[in-house]
Amino acid sequence: MICRSAFMHLFAFSVDLISYLTRFEWDMAKYPIKQPLKNISEALAKQVTQIEADLKTRSAAYNNIKGNLQSLEKKTVGNLLTRTLADIVHKEDFVLNSEYLITLLVVVPKSSYVQWQKTYESLSDMVVPRSTKMIAEDAEGGLFTVTLFRKVMDDFKAKARENRFMVREFYFDEKELKCEKEELMKLASDKKQQYGPLLRWLKVNFSEAFVAWIHVKALRVFVESVLRYGLPVNFQAMLLQPNRKSVKRLRDVLNVVFKHLDEVAAASIMDPGMDIPGLQLSNQEYYPYVYFKVDLSLLDSS
Repeated sequence: MICRSAFMHLFAFSVDLISYLTRFEWDMAKYPIKQPLKNISEALAKQVTQIEADLKTRSAAYNNIKGNLQSLEKKTVGNLLTRTLADIVHKEDFVLNSEYLITLLVVVPKSSYVQWQKTYESLSDMVVPRSTKMIAEDAEGGLFTVTLFRKVMDDFKAKARENRFMVREFYFDEKELKCEKEELMKLASDKKQQYGPLLRWLKVNFSEAFVAWIHVKALRVFVESVLRYGLPVNFQAMLLQPNRKSVKRLRDVLNVVFKHLDEVAAASIMDPGMDIPGLQLSNQEYYPYVYFKVDLSLLDSS
């Protein structure tokens, strides 16, 4: 019995899953029926195990790139106190290679712009007059440069903090910023290059895994039927797809038709409280006939 779901974008051997199931034929080339059941079972298990191993390797490689990219991208968001400045600052914003002077970056709340302009020169001795300019702004405030003598840097930071001006610990390194930008671009490119092949591999191997899964279901139907009804083989496997409202009615009809095969199981369905000695399965999953559910809703990503 099968359950339908929204999985029309998934395919098995280029056909949709419902069509594959309703037209299912045992793959004699891949799983010859003349060989022992153990060999068929081991071949199916080996195939699925290999797919799983390959999936772990491929997904780990892709997720590693994706994770590293996300870590770098997170640095490009947030406020001016925490985000990376690689795409904001430029060489000309700083006094570089000076023995005496240094340029600091200060985050100023929007409400304090006027106060900053009036007071930054007097927060400490030896601040270069008219050396400040805003180089970036977000919803919370602005990022300002200010140039001063190195020897008063600690004093300036302390006075700035008292006035709610936050000095960012940042020193301009052109090579480091360039490497950060290149790493971001490289990871984005690597992710894009790996996504297409990974998606194609997933589609192909989903098909292989699904086909193997259905063959396992068919194998289980055969084995369970032989165990329950014995030899020689004299049974017919059927695929039923009732709509949701008809499931109970279908169960009742099947129970009536096949109750002679296992009267104890049939009676337990009529009386759910009945205990069947030695039966380990749930009463809801054990019927006079062999039953296995193919629930395609498990494949629905939504």
